[in-house]
Amino acid sequence: MAYLQTLSKSFPGWVFFCCCCCLPLLLTSSLPLKGASAHRACRLRKINFQQPYIRNRTYTLAKMASASDKDTDNRLIGQQLYVNIKENNHCYLMKRVVEIVVKDVLLTEVKSQYPYVEEVAQFLASLTSELSKCKFSGNREHIEKNLEQMKNKMEQLGENGKTKAVGELDLLFDYMENACTDIPKKGGNKEKN
Repeated sequence: MAYLQTLSKSFPGWVFFCCCCCLPLLLTSSLPLKGASAHRACRLRKINFQQPYIRNRTYTLAKMASASDKDTDNRLIGQQLYVNIKENNHCYLMKRVVEIVVKDVLLTEVKSQYPYVEEVAQFLASLTSELSKCKFSGNREHIEKNLEQMKNKMEQLGENGKTKAVGELDLLFDYMENACTDIPKKGGNKEKN
């Protein structure tokens, strides 16, 4: 304490104190971690997924479409999307999946076949808009390959591919939540039987 009192009486003492104690603390505490800004860009607020109204609309829409999906052998949204993809790229991948589903499925003739399609499409589009600065890190090759496999499978299934995509909107909702929020949802990613 006496040392601080002596420092307070002399200007050079304060300069020494600031240079030796305060400056290193300021410099090290404000340095961002490598990749921290990219990580934040690939995060959504949990509150986005806790809106009962949109969750119910999404799950109801998925259930309606799933009832008319006769193909139980194929899956568009599932763990196969994550093959060879590092966890830090899961959100980026799900953002891309959502973009494909909105553009190639929900904004097509499907919107006249099911209720709530436009509301769900707007919600999903708002999520991808929030993730506009979310970029991949590392090798993009596996991401593109997995997306291409999903699109090819959807095309091979024809009209039922779009029905299947709508029927899996609940899975897409959950995968997006798990990949893009800070705290994963309990129970992990579920698969339909």
